[in-house]
Amino acid sequence: MVWLLDGTAVLTISKEFGVLPSVHPNVTAEKGSVSSGDSWVFVLKNTERRNQGQLTCDLQGSDRRTASLFVQEKGSVKVIGDSTLVFKGQSVLFGCHAAGWYPLPTLQWHVNNKTVSQGDYNISSEESEESLFTVSSNLSVTAAKSSYVDCLASVSALRTPLRSSFRLTVVAEVVQLEDGCTVPLAAMASLSAILLLLLLCICTVLCYRHRRQAKQSPQEAEIRFGQSVSGRSLVAEATGGKVNLGYSSEGPTDPAYSELNLETRRQQQDFVSCLKVPDVVSSSSRSLHDDSQAQVCLSEETAKNIRRITTV
Repeated sequence: MVWLLDGTAVLTISKEFGVLPSVHPNVTAEKGSVSSGDSWVFVLKNTERRNQGQLTCDLQGSDRRTASLFVQEKGSVKVIGDSTLVFKGQSVLFGCHAAGWYPLPTLQWHVNNKTVSQGDYNISSEESEESLFTVSSNLSVTAAKSSYVDCLASVSALRTPLRSSFRLTVVAEVVQLEDGCTVPLAAMASLSAILLLLLLCICTVLCYRHRRQAKQSPQEAEIRFGQSVSGRSLVAEATGGKVNLGYSSEGPTDPAYSELNLETRRQQQDFVSCLKVPDVVSSSSRSLHDDSQAQVCLSEETAKNIRRITTV
Protein backbone atom coordinates (compact mmCIF):
# COMPACT_ATOMS: atom_id res chain seq x y z
CA MET A 1 0.00 0.00 0.00
CA VAL A 2 1.38 3.38 -1.09
CA TRP A 3 0.11 6.76 0.10
CA LEU A 4 0.61 9.71 -2.26
CA LEU A 5 0.19 13.44 -1.46
CA ASP A 6 -0.35 15.57 -4.58
CA GLY A 7 1.09 12.69 -6.71
CA THR A 8 4.22 12.23 -4.55
CA ALA A 9 4.66 8.96 -2.61
CA VAL A 10 5.13 9.80 1.07
CA LEU A 11 4.49 6.43 2.81
CA THR A 12 4.71 2.71 1.95
CA ILE A 13 3.14 -0.14 3.90
CA SER A 14 4.16 -3.80 3.39
CA LYS A 15 1.80 -6.69 4.04
CA GLU A 16 4.68 -8.63 5.54
CA PHE A 17 6.67 -5.94 7.42
CA GLY A 18 4.10 -3.21 8.00
CA VAL A 19 5.00 0.51 7.74
CA LEU A 20 8.33 0.99 6.04
CA PRO A 21 10.75 3.82 6.91
CA SER A 22 9.97 7.16 5.21
CA VAL A 23 11.86 10.35 4.43
CA HIS A 24 8.86 12.37 5.60
CA PRO A 25 8.95 12.51 9.44
CA ASN A 26 5.46 14.04 9.74
CA VAL A 27 3.77 11.08 8.02
CA THR A 28 2.89 7.69 9.54
CA ALA A 29 0.13 5.08 9.60
CA GLU A 30 -1.77 3.08 12.24
CA LYS A 31 -3.63 -0.21 12.13
CA GLY A 32 -7.32 0.22 11.47
CA SER A 33 -10.22 -1.28 13.43
CA VAL A 34 -11.65 -3.36 10.55
CA SER A 35 -11.65 -7.04 11.58
CA SER A 36 -11.60 -8.58 8.08
CA GLY A 37 -8.44 -8.03 6.01
CA ASP A 38 -5.74 -5.41 6.47
CA SER A 39 -6.76 -1.78 7.30
CA TRP A 40 -4.47 1.20 7.74
CA VAL A 41 -5.14 4.81 8.80
CA PHE A 42 -2.95 7.55 7.28
CA VAL A 43 -1.73 10.11 9.90
CA LEU A 44 -0.32 13.50 8.94
CA LYS A 45 1.40 15.31 11.85
CA ASN A 46 1.98 19.07 12.15
CA THR A 47 -0.22 19.93 9.20
CA GLU A 48 0.84 22.93 7.17
CA ARG A 49 -0.64 24.93 4.36
CA ARG A 50 1.69 23.25 1.82
CA ASN A 51 0.18 19.84 2.68
CA GLN A 52 -3.09 20.84 1.10
CA GLY A 53 -3.97 18.87 -2.06
CA GLN A 54 -5.02 15.44 -3.30
CA LEU A 55 -4.36 12.46 -1.03
CA THR A 56 -4.30 9.04 -2.77
CA CYS A 57 -4.26 5.49 -1.39
CA ASP A 58 -2.86 3.09 -4.00
CA LEU A 59 -3.27 -0.61 -3.28
CA GLN A 60 -0.98 -2.00 -5.97
CA GLY A 61 -2.55 -4.48 -8.30
CA SER A 62 -5.95 -4.05 -6.67
CA ASP A 63 -7.51 -0.56 -6.21
CA ARG A 64 -6.83 3.17 -6.05
CA ARG A 65 -8.80 5.84 -4.10
CA THR A 66 -8.33 9.64 -3.89
CA ALA A 67 -9.56 12.32 -1.41
CA SER A 68 -9.06 16.07 -1.12
CA LEU A 69 -7.20 17.54 1.86
CA PHE A 70 -8.01 21.13 2.83
CA VAL A 71 -5.84 22.96 5.36
CA GLN A 72 -7.30 26.05 7.09
CA GLU A 73 -5.78 28.59 9.46
CA LYS A 74 -7.44 30.16 12.48
CA GLY A 75 -6.74 33.82 13.12
CA SER A 76 -8.00 36.27 15.75
CA VAL A 77 -11.10 38.44 16.24
CA LYS A 78 -11.64 41.62 18.26
CA VAL A 79 -14.52 44.06 18.79
CA ILE A 80 -13.74 47.78 18.98
CA GLY A 81 -16.37 50.12 20.46
CA ASP A 82 -16.72 53.88 20.86
CA SER A 83 -17.68 53.82 24.56
CA THR A 84 -18.91 51.44 27.21
CA LEU A 85 -21.26 54.02 28.84
CA VAL A 86 -23.84 55.85 26.72
CA PHE A 87 -27.20 57.60 27.10
CA LYS A 88 -30.43 56.00 26.03
CA GLY A 89 -31.23 56.67 22.38
CA GLN A 90 -27.63 57.43 21.47
CA SER A 91 -26.19 55.78 18.35
CA VAL A 92 -23.03 53.72 18.98
CA LEU A 93 -20.65 52.46 16.27
CA PHE A 94 -18.88 49.12 16.75
CA GLY A 95 -16.08 47.67 14.66
CA CYS A 96 -14.94 44.05 14.29
CA HIS A 97 -11.46 43.10 13.08
CA ALA A 98 -10.64 39.46 12.17
CA ALA A 99 -7.05 38.94 10.99
CA GLY A 100 -4.83 35.98 9.93
CA TRP A 101 -7.50 33.64 8.56
CA TYR A 102 -7.46 31.16 5.72
CA PRO A 103 -9.65 30.85 3.82
CA LEU A 104 -11.89 33.93 4.02
CA PRO A 105 -13.76 33.64 7.34
CA THR A 106 -17.47 34.08 7.96
CA LEU A 107 -18.31 37.09 10.14
CA GLN A 108 -21.47 37.62 12.19
CA TRP A 109 -22.82 40.10 14.75
CA HIS A 110 -24.88 39.19 17.82
CA VAL A 111 -26.66 41.59 20.20
CA ASN A 112 -27.80 39.93 23.43
CA ASN A 113 -27.24 36.53 21.75
CA LYS A 114 -29.54 37.43 18.84
CA THR A 115 -28.17 37.37 15.30
CA VAL A 116 -28.11 40.73 13.53
CA SER A 117 -29.37 40.82 9.98
CA GLN A 118 -26.61 41.08 7.34
CA GLY A 119 -28.27 44.18 5.93
CA ASP A 120 -27.52 46.10 9.15
CA TYR A 121 -23.70 45.95 8.84
CA ASN A 122 -21.03 46.06 6.14
CA ILE A 123 -18.06 43.73 5.53
CA SER A 124 -14.74 44.37 3.81
CA SER A 125 -11.77 42.00 3.34
CA GLU A 126 -8.19 41.97 2.10
CA GLU A 127 -5.58 39.26 1.41
CA SER A 128 -1.97 39.48 2.54
CA GLU A 129 1.15 38.21 0.74
CA GLU A 130 0.98 34.98 2.78
CA SER A 131 -2.52 34.38 1.39
CA LEU A 132 -4.07 35.16 4.77
CA PHE A 133 -7.29 37.13 4.95
CA THR A 134 -8.28 40.07 7.15
CA VAL A 135 -11.98 40.92 7.47
CA SER A 136 -13.43 44.16 8.91
CA SER A 137 -17.02 45.02 9.70
CA ASN A 138 -18.91 47.98 11.19
CA LEU A 139 -22.20 47.88 13.09
CA SER A 140 -24.28 50.83 14.31
CA VAL A 141 -26.45 50.19 17.37
CA THR A 142 -29.08 52.53 18.86
CA ALA A 143 -28.79 52.29 22.64
CA ALA A 144 -32.13 51.15 24.05
CA LYS A 145 -30.92 49.15 27.04
CA SER A 146 -27.69 47.69 28.38
CA SER A 147 -26.54 44.89 26.07
CA TYR A 148 -23.73 42.56 25.08
CA VAL A 149 -22.44 43.05 21.53
CA ASP A 150 -20.56 40.05 20.07
CA CYS A 151 -18.59 39.54 16.88
CA LEU A 152 -18.10 35.93 15.67
CA ALA A 153 -15.60 34.69 13.09
CA SER A 154 -15.32 31.10 11.85
CA VAL A 155 -14.16 28.75 9.10
CA SER A 156 -15.52 25.29 8.28
CA ALA A 157 -12.80 23.48 10.27
CA LEU A 158 -13.83 25.22 13.53
CA ARG A 159 -16.49 23.48 15.58
CA THR A 160 -17.16 26.65 17.60
CA PRO A 161 -16.69 30.18 16.17
CA LEU A 162 -14.25 32.56 17.79
CA ARG A 163 -16.10 35.27 19.74
CA SER A 164 -15.22 38.75 20.95
CA SER A 165 -17.66 40.54 23.31
CA PHE A 166 -18.29 44.15 24.23
CA ARG A 167 -20.44 45.35 27.15
CA LEU A 168 -22.64 48.36 26.33
CA THR A 169 -24.10 50.12 29.42
CA VAL A 170 -27.03 52.50 28.93
CA VAL A 171 -27.71 55.16 31.59
CA ALA A 172 -31.05 56.83 32.47
CA GLU A 173 -32.92 53.61 31.95
CA VAL A 174 -36.48 53.10 33.21
CA VAL A 175 -37.83 50.39 35.49
CA GLN A 176 -40.43 48.19 33.79
CA LEU A 177 -43.23 47.26 36.19
CA GLU A 178 -45.50 44.21 35.96
CA ASP A 179 -48.57 46.24 34.99
CA GLY A 180 -46.76 47.73 32.01
CA CYS A 181 -46.28 51.28 33.32
CA THR A 182 -42.84 52.81 33.62
CA VAL A 183 -41.52 54.98 36.43
CA PRO A 184 -38.39 57.08 35.81
CA LEU A 185 -35.62 56.47 38.26
CA ALA A 186 -35.04 60.21 38.63
CA ALA A 187 -38.65 60.80 39.72
CA MET A 188 -38.45 58.00 42.27
CA ALA A 189 -35.22 59.42 43.70
CA SER A 190 -36.74 62.94 43.96
CA LEU A 191 -39.86 61.66 45.70
CA SER A 192 -37.78 59.68 48.18
CA ALA A 193 -35.67 62.74 48.96
CA ILE A 194 -38.78 64.90 49.59
CA LEU A 195 -40.32 62.31 51.92
CA LEU A 196 -37.06 61.98 53.82
CA LEU A 197 -36.79 65.76 54.23
CA LEU A 198 -40.40 65.98 55.46
CA LEU A 199 -39.80 63.25 58.02
CA LEU A 200 -36.66 65.01 59.23
CA CYS A 201 -38.57 68.30 59.71
CA ILE A 202 -41.32 66.57 61.72
CA CYS A 203 -38.77 64.89 63.99
CA THR A 204 -36.97 68.22 64.54
CA VAL A 205 -40.19 70.04 65.54
CA LEU A 206 -41.26 67.29 67.94
CA CYS A 207 -37.82 67.18 69.56
CA TYR A 208 -37.77 70.98 69.99
CA ARG A 209 -41.23 71.02 71.62
CA HIS A 210 -40.26 68.20 73.94
CA ARG A 211 -37.09 69.98 75.06
CA ARG A 212 -38.90 73.28 75.51
CA GLN A 213 -41.51 71.71 77.80
CA ALA A 214 -39.01 69.65 79.77
CA LYS A 215 -36.36 72.35 80.19
CA GLN A 216 -36.77 75.04 82.86
CA SER A 217 -34.40 77.96 83.19
CA PRO A 218 -32.57 78.52 86.53
CA GLN A 219 -34.09 82.00 86.86
CA GLU A 220 -37.66 80.70 86.66
CA ALA A 221 -36.88 78.00 89.22
CA GLU A 222 -35.33 80.58 91.59
CA ILE A 223 -38.31 82.93 91.25
CA ARG A 224 -40.78 80.12 91.88
CA PHE A 225 -38.82 78.88 94.90
CA GLY A 226 -38.61 82.43 96.28
CA GLN A 227 -42.35 82.92 95.88
CA SER A 228 -43.03 79.64 97.63
CA VAL A 229 -40.72 80.42 100.58
CA SER A 230 -42.10 83.98 100.86
CA GLY A 231 -45.69 82.78 100.96
CA ARG A 232 -44.96 80.14 103.57
CA SER A 233 -42.93 82.66 105.66
CA LEU A 234 -45.90 84.99 105.89
CA VAL A 235 -48.11 82.20 107.10
CA ALA A 236 -45.47 81.06 109.59
CA GLU A 237 -45.04 84.56 111.00
CA ALA A 238 -48.77 84.94 111.44
CA THR A 239 -49.19 81.63 113.23
CA GLY A 240 -45.88 81.41 115.07
CA GLY A 241 -44.72 78.37 113.13
CA LYS A 242 -41.55 77.61 111.17
CA VAL A 243 -40.92 77.32 107.43
CA ASN A 244 -40.04 73.85 106.10
CA LEU A 245 -37.50 74.59 103.36
CA GLY A 246 -37.50 70.97 102.20
CA TYR A 247 -41.16 71.02 101.23
CA SER A 248 -42.01 71.23 97.53
CA SER A 249 -45.38 71.02 95.85
CA GLU A 250 -45.79 68.28 93.24
CA GLY A 251 -48.47 69.82 91.11
CA PRO A 252 -48.35 70.60 87.40
CA THR A 253 -45.81 73.09 86.04
CA ASP A 254 -47.72 74.64 83.19
CA PRO A 255 -48.21 78.48 83.07
CA ALA A 256 -51.95 78.33 83.77
CA TYR A 257 -51.42 76.31 86.93
CA SER A 258 -48.60 78.64 88.09
CA GLU A 259 -50.86 81.68 87.70
CA LEU A 260 -53.65 79.96 89.63
CA ASN A 261 -51.17 78.98 92.35
CA LEU A 262 -49.95 82.59 92.76
CA GLU A 263 -53.53 83.86 92.97
CA THR A 264 -54.34 81.27 95.64
CA ARG A 265 -51.29 82.32 97.66
CA ARG A 266 -52.34 85.97 97.52
CA GLN A 267 -55.77 85.04 98.85
CA GLN A 268 -54.12 83.02 101.62
CA GLN A 269 -51.94 85.99 102.59
CA ASP A 270 -54.97 88.29 102.67
CA PHE A 271 -56.87 85.73 104.69
CA VAL A 272 -54.00 85.32 107.17
CA SER A 273 -53.66 89.10 107.55
CA CYS A 274 -57.34 89.19 108.38
CA LEU A 275 -57.30 86.22 110.73
CA LYS A 276 -54.43 86.95 113.12
CA VAL A 277 -55.69 85.38 116.35
CA PRO A 278 -54.10 83.43 119.19
CA ASP A 279 -54.06 79.66 119.09
CA VAL A 280 -56.94 79.50 121.63
CA VAL A 281 -59.56 82.24 122.02
CA SER A 282 -62.24 82.28 124.75
CA SER A 283 -64.93 84.97 124.78
CA SER A 284 -65.70 84.60 128.49
CA SER A 285 -62.30 84.35 130.15
CA ARG A 286 -59.94 86.31 127.89
CA SER A 287 -60.12 89.42 125.82
CA LEU A 288 -58.23 90.30 122.69
CA HIS A 289 -54.69 91.59 123.32
CA ASP A 290 -54.57 94.29 120.80
CA ASP A 291 -57.14 95.60 118.35
CA SER A 292 -54.47 96.20 115.71
CA GLN A 293 -53.33 92.56 115.73
CA ALA A 294 -56.62 90.78 116.41
CA GLN A 295 -59.07 91.67 113.70
CA VAL A 296 -61.44 88.77 113.68
CA CYS A 297 -64.00 88.74 110.92
CA LEU A 298 -66.24 86.22 112.63
CA SER A 299 -69.68 86.57 114.29
CA GLU A 300 -69.84 86.28 118.04
CA GLU A 301 -70.97 82.98 119.37
CA THR A 302 -71.46 81.55 122.86
CA ALA A 303 -68.84 82.08 125.54
CA LYS A 304 -67.60 78.50 125.49
CA ASN A 305 -66.85 78.28 121.73
CA ILE A 306 -63.14 77.61 120.97
CA ARG A 307 -61.60 78.12 117.51
CA ARG A 308 -58.26 76.77 116.34
CA ILE A 309 -56.29 77.81 113.24
CA THR A 310 -53.37 75.54 112.38
CA THR A 311 -51.03 76.27 109.46
CA VAL A 312 -48.96 73.47 107.88
